Order: sequence, then structure tokens, then C-alpha cells
Amino acid sequence: MLCGVPIVVECVYCLGCASWAWKRCLCSGSHDSETWGNANAEEFEPVPRFCRYILAVYEDDIRNPQWEPPGGYGINTDWLIIKRTYKDTQGRAPPYLLYLDHDHADIVFAIRGLNMTRESDYAVLLDNSLGKRKFDGGYVHNGLLKAAGWVLDSECEILRELVEKHPNYTLTFVGHSLGSGVAAMLSMLVVQNRAKLGNIERKRVRCYAIAPTRCMSLNLAVRYADVINSVVLQDDFLPRTSTPLEDIFESIFCLPCLLCLRCMRDTCIPEEEMLKDRRRLYAPGRLYHIVERKPFRMGRFPPVVRTAVPVDGRFEHIVLSCNATSDHAIIRIHKESQKALQLMHEKDKSSMEIPAKQTMEREETLSRHYHEYKAALQRAKTLEVPHAYTLPSQYGTFHDEGEETPTISQAKSHSFGSPHKSTMDETWDQLIERCFHKDEHGHMLLE
Repeated sequence: MLCGVPIVVECVYCLGCASWAWKRCLCSGSHDSETWGNANAEEFEPVPRFCRYILAVYEDDIRNPQWEPPGGYGINTDWLIIKRTYKDTQGRAPPYLLYLDHDHADIVFAIRGLNMTRESDYAVLLDNSLGKRKFDGGYVHNGLLKAAGWVLDSECEILRELVEKHPNYTLTFVGHSLGSGVAAMLSMLVVQNRAKLGNIERKRVRCYAIAPTRCMSLNLAVRYADVINSVVLQDDFLPRTSTPLEDIFESIFCLPCLLCLRCMRDTCIPEEEMLKDRRRLYAPGRLYHIVERKPFRMGRFPPVVRTAVPVDGRFEHIVLSCNATSDHAIIRIHKESQKALQLMHEKDKSSMEIPAKQTMEREETLSRHYHEYKAALQRAKTLEVPHAYTLPSQYGTFHDEGEETPTISQAKSHSFGSPHKSTMDETWDQLIERCFHKDEHGHMLLE
């Protein structure tokens, strides 16, 4: 009788594996956002334009481009303020450009993605370990934060001059892949230290992270949803994998195997446990998901853009798809986002809406975003996500309506020294490091 026990155990094991494989094969990228609302043309309009600006960073000479997407980059070279290369950044950060977009009243800071041939880009990614760097009550990727600090230290004077000279312009940080993480860190640093850029208002600062890295803990991802927007195309693997970036790129030649193994591991971890992990990193801010494929359907369909500020199911599971890596390409994202925006405009024209109704729908969108943002904070509170709701945003919080968000400079005046000590002469690296001390292992910890 005992001889049959191993057979029964083996059968149960095989059935479990078959059930898991069937479930994972049925999982589609469209499942992540199936309960979200649809984005409208007005809020999604900047995305294709920002993709073109990011693509322009790849050109050696933007005034004599060697390659342009259909319609060009849309850049007036007379409005190009700076364009930094790897030689200029000395490997401390990816190349970037600063562009003064008078047509859209926008100061745009665009950062390129990972260069597979540059060791300096890998150095930024590998400069991290789980929970190594605390920031603003949460955890962030150490290397990306250091890169952002170096960039702001280098360009702070130019940015402050532009912000003060154009008080009605927004300041927008955009980036793709590696650059998206740096852009997200830049926006957080600016929001926390607005005096460094002429007391710029929080509502003037925004970020668009294209194909974002998982670079900040859940509490920060939710709290900065009014500033940071992430754009994900269908099955893109990077926003979904919680594998540390250093592990991903150390195993780049066996990436499919690594993704499958992580997929199996994540399936066995309850989502409640993931949400309570303080050091687990997530895609930042409000999410925009471009969906162009459906389960059990062949080919691509007209893309639909869904948006929300989710707490549960924030791209937690890797999709086993042959498009998981191709959906990460900035060229593909630009193409599909432009197509999605065109469909939105066509829908608006076909409905022949009068301006009053358009205004009403815009107000409804703002109201929906506000309620989604507040609901996300409430959900984080019920899950006991630490510090997810303690600091106010432009919308206010549940306990301190109307208070201003305390900056790091203000926090330091209370906790690290005299309140009359000026910080305007500090570099951004010094500003960040003053908030930390090292433990016995040499790790940086928040004071």
C-alpha cells in the first residue's frame, strides 16, 4: 500500500505543475489593466512627443540627424539648450538633452535608455542592493539616485534660470528604461528641494517614465503619482520583474531563462506578502498601459490606453510572451503610442463634441484622477504600507489637509542642524548624503 504513495505524490506534483503552466500561458499583458479606466487624448497627448525627444538624444548631432522617425523629432534646434554625451557625463549618468518647448510651454529634460556597449551604464545599474538606500521614508535604487544627484548638481543653475525666466512653463523629466529611473529620481529630488530651483511649485514638476524600471518602494510609487507617470507597452518585462536590475543585466545572455525562473518564484509568493515588503521596488507613479493584443487572438489590434494608480497588481507578474523584450523598445512604444493617440483624436472628432462638453469631460478626468489617487493612498493605508500616507501631496492627505510637503532642506533644519543654515551652496550629492549615515557594514541609512 505504501508503494502507491510516491506515485500519488508524483501525480499531484505533475498536476500542480501542469496547472501552473496552463495558468501562466493564459496570462496576457492585457490582464494587468483590465479593470482600469481608459485614458483620454488630452492627458496622453505628450507621450509620443516625449518619445521623439528621447530618440533625439541618440543622435550624435541633432542638427544633422542620421536617422529620424516618421515626422521627425519635432525639435526646433534654436530651442535646444544643452545636449550632453557620454564624454560630458563621464559615465556618471546616461546622455541627455534640455529643450525649451515654447509650443507647449514646457522645459523638457530627456534622458536616453541603456547603451548595451557602455560599461558606465551597467555601473549605474549594479550600484544597488535590496534596501540599500532610503529616501523620503521609502526605498529607492541607489545607483539611479546617485546619477540623478550628479545630473542636478551639473545642471541646477541652468534649470533654475529657465524656471525663473518662464514662470508659466512646466518642468518635465522624461526617460526610457535606464533613463526613466533617473528621470523619476530627478523629479523626486526637485519636489523635495524646490528652493534649489527658485521655489518651483510642485504642480509645475512632472515626469514621464517610458518603459520604467522598478526603482522605488510602493509607498513612494503611490505618493508621487501626482508627479510621475509611467508608460508601459503590453508585455514589457522590465516594469514587471522584481529581480534586482543588477541580476538582470549580469544574466543578459540568459534573460529568457531568468524571467521564467522569476515567474515561477513570484507565482508561489502571495501578493499580500509582496505588498508588505518595504524594500520591494515598483514602477513609479500613475500607470498608462498601452494594450494592443488580446488573449486567444492573432495579430495586433487598435491600441487602447488604460490608466490608474493601482496598489494591488502593479505589474506584479511576468508575462511569458515572445514580445516581452520587443515591447520594451522605445521605437515600438513611440509607434504604438502615436497610433493610440490618433485613434483617440478620431473618436473625439467623430463624436462632434461641443466645447462645453469637452470642458466637462476634462473636469471629470481630473476628478477621476483625484479619486484614484486618494483611493490608492487609502488602500496602501489598509495594507499597512509604511509611510504611504504620512506626507501631504498637492491633493492633501487624510490627516493634514492643505499642508505643504516638507522639503529635505526643512527636515534638515529640524533634525540635522541649525534652521538658519543655508543649503544653497551644497551640491546635490552632499544634499543627499547629509540625510544618511553608514551602519557597521558600510550601508547608507536614513538618520
